[in-house]
Amino acid sequence: MGRCARLEISIITGLSGAGKSIAIKSLEDLGYFCVDNLPPSLLLKMVELCSQGDNKIDHLAAVIDVRGGEFFDDLNESLRELDRGQIPYRIIFMEADDDSLIRRFKETRRSHPMPSDGGISESIATERKVLRTLRGRADIVIDTSKSNVHELREQLMEQYRSEGATVPLEISIISFGYKYGIPLDADMVLDLRFLPNPFWVDSLRDRDGTDKEVKKYVLGSEECIEYLDRVESLMEFLKEKFIREGRRYMTVALGCTGGQHRSVAIAEELACRLSASDWWVKVRHRDAHRR
Repeated sequence: MGRCARLEISIITGLSGAGKSIAIKSLEDLGYFCVDNLPPSLLLKMVELCSQGDNKIDHLAAVIDVRGGEFFDDLNESLRELDRGQIPYRIIFMEADDDSLIRRFKETRRSHPMPSDGGISESIATERKVLRTLRGRADIVIDTSKSNVHELREQLMEQYRSEGATVPLEISIISFGYKYGIPLDADMVLDLRFLPNPFWVDSLRDRDGTDKEVKKYVLGSEECIEYLDRVESLMEFLKEKFIREGRRYMTVALGCTGGQHRSVAIAEELACRLSASDWWVKVRHRDAHRR
């Protein structure tokens, strides 16, 4: 177990209906490998698996709660084993007042995982007793009684950001030609047809925007550089706004007439700029191969 010491583990637990599913999705947005409703007896095995192979996982988040039934009793032993192996972990405990929990169960029409003849109120009371010791061990206790989905996400994000965690946003940049149609999956479409067109230069016509000379031609004007600066600034402005709304992916389509020269060159340059600013960037040239 000692070789797992670099693995950061967040265990999400707490009362049913208190927002554990929102919490796990928020950590997934932070780049955590997430497992919902993990049986406690499998926690140690999951830690081992995350630390093996070429695709080593550095951040693991798992929801462990009373849905595990009788297996939930194994959690304390699993935590003691982590302590013996000096494996760092944190426990995030989600809770809410009875009125809020009852209202949420009625709104979703879900049954409580701890059914009782006394109804939801008695089930909640029983669950509180079962989780009392675990709550006392929690590193973070979050009361969601007065929080909506967005406020809870932001609270969790801020907690982890304050500790140096970065919130990734993946941007997919697609170059395309207007003559072949606008990409249907684009969140934003930018028209580059105002830029000088290498198509009208005989020596550049049969090349595409990945060619060094074509790039030099397209990026050679002050107008183009100013445009790139403004687009980059816009992307940085939108980044936090998108993350706040729970979005992890953004698709930007850059178009010129045929999708061969200007859109390809600008897409490549914008990708380089955003990659240097800690974006996760993918580039696809949809129409560059067409002639």
